[in-house]
Amino acid sequence: MKTDITYKPLGVEFFQQPTIKLAQSLLGSLLVKITDDGIASGYIVETEAYKGPEDRAAHSFGNRRTKRTEIMFGEPGYIYTYQMHTHCLVNVVSGDVDKPEAVLIRAVEPLTSIELMQKRRGMNDLKNLTNGPGKLTKALGISMEDYGNSIIKPPLFIAEGLKPELISSGPRIGIDNSGEAKDYPWRFWISGNKYVSR
Repeated sequence: MKTDITYKPLGVEFFQQPTIKLAQSLLGSLLVKITDDGIASGYIVETEAYKGPEDRAAHSFGNRRTKRTEIMFGEPGYIYTYQMHTHCLVNVVSGDVDKPEAVLIRAVEPLTSIELMQKRRGMNDLKNLTNGPGKLTKALGISMEDYGNSIIKPPLFIAEGLKPELISSGPRIGIDNSGEAKDYPWRFWISGNKYVSR
């Protein structure tokens, strides 16, 4: 594993892609979080696209505008974090202004500061360290304080990574009460990667 990495943050134009395309383009990119404890990073291996007003599974369905969803109504390339149960989940805002869409980062493959991630999660098991949206935020040190920040500059940013050979898609997870939207094939993952959530 490389640890002498020079991170190259992706520019804002990368995040201006249509949401479904962005969800696929993010696969293989590096999610990087800088804290006082160190720089933790991992390759994004699983994402889910949420298409805003017309997507029953999206927090912004029907243009629902709340304090929580406000950041989604702005420009793409910003961080939308939210609490689900006791977990913080991290999304990248996509879509045009007043078109509140986002991509959820569901899993990453650990790259740097693995020992720090293990300490934060209180576990040594590498496979289960970051293979879920709540697991990866805890491991990387992503919190609600990251809400509303730009994803193109520290402390939390996405950098150039690797290009996946093969991408799979299927229905999103944990949205059973969202009518027809539960069947949309808007979850994407790097085929065969062992860090995918399921």
